[in-house]
Amino acid sequence: MALSLYYHPLSSCCWKVLIALYELGAAFEPRLLNLGDPEERKNFLALWPTGKMPLLLDGSHVVPETSIIIEHLSHHHRGGASPLVPADPEASLEVRLMDRLLDLYVMTPMQAIVADRLRDEADRDPIGVSNARGTLAMAYGLLEQKLEGRAWMAGDSFSLADCAAAPSLFYATTLVPLQAEHRRLGGYLERVLQRPSVARVLEEAQPFFQYYPYREALPARYQPAT
Repeated sequence: MALSLYYHPLSSCCWKVLIALYELGAAFEPRLLNLGDPEERKNFLALWPTGKMPLLLDGSHVVPETSIIIEHLSHHHRGGASPLVPADPEASLEVRLMDRLLDLYVMTPMQAIVADRLRDEADRDPIGVSNARGTLAMAYGLLEQKLEGRAWMAGDSFSLADCAAAPSLFYATTLVPLQAEHRRLGGYLERVLQRPSVARVLEEAQPFFQYYPYREALPARYQPAT
């Protein structure tokens, strides 16, 4: 098999790429990554020194970083599926803009809040967490505006931006819930979570939700079995 993906099923960044793979119908070998294993970590760092996942191998070609991976897949492995980045220059810029906004102002602060809970209490950063929560609230308002007249995050078609939106918003809303004024964003989130590619990722992740630091805030339908 030409494609291999190093990933973990609880990782929001890995979800972003998994959603794209399922959207495109691209066959791949999943390689569950355990960075806590010294030998496995050493071998992974030899492939990509940042140690960040997911990481795609296309034959011997190493493809890092979620947005780059998805563009690579959309160019080279989409078969008959619609591209996740449109060919039209203006439309593609809007897709990339929304992808950046979601990664920078939803995914990043969400991950900062989760990471803080994993620290020893003496090492926690309440100011940083408060700032991250404020960033999420700001981002919700921005996305609410951008979604006016749109079925999907960047327009009428499912795209790279939606691959970023589904995991970042799923986790972020367990930390900073949507409010009544986020009507469009709330409707969008329900819609994107029902997308078959996204629903598949959530189903595969559910056995691992017991390890999510804020698992008590997950929606009831995603609560891990006890």
